[in-house]
Amino acid sequence: MTLTELKYIVAVAREKHFGRAAEACFVSQPTLSVAIRKLEDELEVKLFERSANEVTVTPLGEEIVRQAQSVLEQAAAIKEIAKRGKDPLAGPLRLGVIYTIGPYLLPDLVRQAIARTPQMPLMLQENFTVRLLEMLRTGEMDCAIMAEPFPDTGLAIAPLYDEPFLAAVPSTHPMSAHKTVRAEELKQETMLLLGTGHCFRDHVLEVCPEFARFSSDAEGIRKSFEGSSLETIKHMVAAGMGVTLVPRLSVPKEAFSSKPRRRSDDQAFVKYIPFDGDPPSRRVVLAWRRSFTRYEAIAALRNSIYACELPGVTRLS
Repeated sequence: MTLTELKYIVAVAREKHFGRAAEACFVSQPTLSVAIRKLEDELEVKLFERSANEVTVTPLGEEIVRQAQSVLEQAAAIKEIAKRGKDPLAGPLRLGVIYTIGPYLLPDLVRQAIARTPQMPLMLQENFTVRLLEMLRTGEMDCAIMAEPFPDTGLAIAPLYDEPFLAAVPSTHPMSAHKTVRAEELKQETMLLLGTGHCFRDHVLEVCPEFARFSSDAEGIRKSFEGSSLETIKHMVAAGMGVTLVPRLSVPKEAFSSKPRRRSDDQAFVKYIPFDGDPPSRRVVLAWRRSFTRYEAIAALRNSIYACELPGVTRLS
């Protein structure tokens, strides 16, 4: 039994698919399948039920996968213990960021980190919350910037900031003349959503839960449309396909400028409107394993984040 084999079975249990698990582990599917078969032979148990369309974990396999996750966490802790006594700021820090935060925070954060801790380069990866949590548990990632809520996994959590949402509507939409907007006004609109897996999709559906499924109005049945990224969604808004919600940091500075914008810019065709009263928002946090011993590195990263401009958000300490 090897740590690599344990990593493979955890990946298959997560992905429910041998091909995707192999991609996540950066190996070929035959390599992963052979290793798992070898482990099953050694343990003399069947971990997975294989069919043409899906892979399911057996009841005994679920127990073994949970233990494998624990073993991988402990193995990662051994590496962290070995780093004690060394400069905690020397060497890379592996930082994960969810897709709806990375493009808007990282440019400023990287500049701040280079200026403050040049000896600690950031190794960055964007991914979904569920994948980042898994990478934290297995030691593939040191820390991650995510939005609450997410499953309680026993991680250490430091709140960073509360970020309000704004409505994004086409500049030709009647609502674009409004100074503020209410959630009720959005219920009759075609809502553009991120695809399944993005936690921001869930945040939007908390504000407008009726878009979780087909909704009907006087004009008939209306369906929400999906996009792969916030920037794609914004282009769809500019094209007049519907409206959406966006986090404050994703709004370009030009949107709040009194200067006229170039009409060739898609953003010139999008109007960002704040919510009336208490706006819907998300809490952005920094999470890391409790066994992670480079406390100074976490503190330095937080200081770099707080040194960023972060317009329109409420900083937390």
